Amino acid sequence: MEYNTRLFGKIDVKEDKIIEFPKGILGFEDLKKFTLTFDSEKSSPTGLNFLVSLDEPAFMMPVVTAVAVKPDYAPQISAEVENAIGPLTENNVLVLVTMTIPSDITQMTVNLNAPIIINIETNKAVQTMVENEGYDIKYPIYDFLKSNQ
Repeated sequence: MEYNTRLFGKIDVKEDKIIEFPKGILGFEDLKKFTLTFDSEKSSPTGLNFLVSLDEPAFMMPVVTAVAVKPDYAPQISAEVENAIGPLTENNVLVLVTMTIPSDITQMTVNLNAPIIINIETNKAVQTMVENEGYDIKYPIYDFLKSNQ
């Protein structure tokens, strides 16, 4: 199916690439259908991507895999997450974190406190608050990314 987006224009999204958020995402509960779009040929599921709403053409969020910016990331999530998107295993889960990229990129951060958990077998996802403490909402990543180039 073809969808219009603000940043990428018209995109063709195959049915198996649609990610359903049964409860929407935090602050945007009415948005339920998304896809992941890469910003360039160099991007990949482990690099910078955009979570693009298929319900609202102007809405998208930059995201990155959590372990790409914090290799020891180990969020504890509630059982409700699996109830909403299906049983999770090491092989079927993709954990993304949202990025804030201000004009001064040295101030770039990710939200480790509210990851996006995707079951890649069911193509269902939730954004949830982690149950363990110590994960910042504005975790700085510029120095980490620069040192890993």
